[in-house]
Amino acid sequence: MSDEQNKEKQIHRRDVLKWGAVAGAAVAVGASGLGGLAPLFKPAATASKKNDEKRDRDQIVPFYGKHQAGITTAHQTYVYFAALDVMSSDKADVISLFKQWTSLTQLLTSGAVPSGEQKNKYMPPQDTGESQDLAPANLTVTFGFGPGFFEKDGKDRFGLKDKKPKHLADIPPMPNDKLDKNQGGGDIVIQVCADNEQTAFHAVRNLMKQAAGVCEVRFLNKGFLSGGKNGETPRNLFGFKDGTGNQSTKDENLMNSIVWVQSGEPDWMTGGTYMAFRKIKMFLDIWDRSSLKEQEDTFGRVKSSGAPFGQQKETDPVKLNQIPADSHVSVAKSTGRQILRRAFSYTDGIDPKTGYVDAGLLFICFQKDPDRQFVPMLKALAAKDALNEYTQTIGSSLFACPGGCKKGEYIAQRLLES
Repeated sequence: MSDEQNKEKQIHRRDVLKWGAVAGAAVAVGASGLGGLAPLFKPAATASKKNDEKRDRDQIVPFYGKHQAGITTAHQTYVYFAALDVMSSDKADVISLFKQWTSLTQLLTSGAVPSGEQKNKYMPPQDTGESQDLAPANLTVTFGFGPGFFEKDGKDRFGLKDKKPKHLADIPPMPNDKLDKNQGGGDIVIQVCADNEQTAFHAVRNLMKQAAGVCEVRFLNKGFLSGGKNGETPRNLFGFKDGTGNQSTKDENLMNSIVWVQSGEPDWMTGGTYMAFRKIKMFLDIWDRSSLKEQEDTFGRVKSSGAPFGQQKETDPVKLNQIPADSHVSVAKSTGRQILRRAFSYTDGIDPKTGYVDAGLLFICFQKDPDRQFVPMLKALAAKDALNEYTQTIGSSLFACPGGCKKGEYIAQRLLES
């Protein structure tokens, strides 16, 4: 028998573990009376360790750098968006937590998981384990601080009031908002993005686990947004392309003008940005009964192609004189403001009050000056956007995201130790 044939017959320990897990699942299914499904599960083809390592390298977004990842990073498929309230009054607890978060985030985004045999099996495992055999999936974690982290009820909580960014304040409520305090606000935000949902959930789960005793989770949202074939712009739940107007994140000068703070703020914000969050409920049942013409007039774009009215391609320039003045695109464009959108769709089952589908958009955007970029755009949209008939904002937050960190530092160290 040739060496090549021998190689094909080799079974890796990793694959044995995988098959064992599938077999265990099949036994459980059989015991439940659904054993007929077991033949559907087949072991995956054996992959060499070398190929696994290459796959992992190709799916790693660097953690260390001038900026935090997850902002101008290529848009991933899934997000877990968590806001936490700090319960401890001891700044040392917050510093310790961010050191732990930095170590864990660097580990997880590099494709590793906590390893080593646990000696005391009567203690909970260090890691929850559900990403043990999964690829890094372009995992990113982005941290930020809300206004209440610096000052709450008139009190300077951690002696950092003078380090509060000058634009960090609650987003002004808009006329059409119906805000739920449990769906907005927060002292700290953790945005976890990945191209595998379980990879993302594992990261946010373990980060929240580390925060126990120091923070409480205020809210946790799960979102998704998949691009079409050939890297086409993703579509939202209204069926329209979402994010067409975004500028190229590869243009460093452009990102410096729109996203990254460079001066005029506390030192720890250099290389950072402001993250605006709006949880927007979509009235899909009403939308689905609207004509195609009404839907397209509401957006100011052709639904199938994404092209502005009077144009052929999605990326063709918008001609404001050819689209309805109250269309979403027209109102947004007429403000002349630029932001970096990074939104995700969400679904939360059925609304028990209405019986309609509870779904919408986790609108997330980044900008260096929300008072000059995001808030004016928001006010214009609130005043006359035709889309308001089909949407309602139920959650709202603004966070200041510090710049990135380098090896030997921890996230927000310039803030917490200044």
